[in-house]
Amino acid sequence: MKLQTKYFGEIDYEPSETITFPAGLFGFDDEHSFLLLPFEGSGENLLCLQSTATPALAFVVMDPFSLCPGYVPALRKAELQLFGVEDIQGLCFYVMCAVKHPVSASTVNLKCPVVIHPGTREARQVIMEIEDYGMRHPLAEFGPREEAATC
Repeated sequence: MKLQTKYFGEIDYEPSETITFPAGLFGFDDEHSFLLLPFEGSGENLLCLQSTATPALAFVVMDPFSLCPGYVPALRKAELQLFGVEDIQGLCFYVMCAVKHPVSASTVNLKCPVVIHPGTREARQVIMEIEDYGMRHPLAEFGPREEAATC
């Protein structure tokens, strides 16, 4: 299938590559189908979460573990059950990045990660009850990194 994207122009993709968000994303309840596309040169730490229904809708997401090796996500039992798992092992986590100018003013949302079950390609955005993680954590606090500079 062909898709006009926000950052990559027109691309070809297979329906099996889509990630389904049954409940949508926060603020985007009607958006359920996305592609996870890596930005060139990011080493897959910086990606684009591109809507397949709305070409202009795309989010910059980052691997939280590449930013903060001590990042420890925690899901509630009910959230684990929605994924059909007993623990977070095997789930993929990404954090939304609010890209600003200058890039050093950009923030990441460590509190509400996007969680993807790679086996089912089902995803949800969750709110973690961990006070140490903020919704607008300054990207600059993680220090100079090649992948962060690209953001």
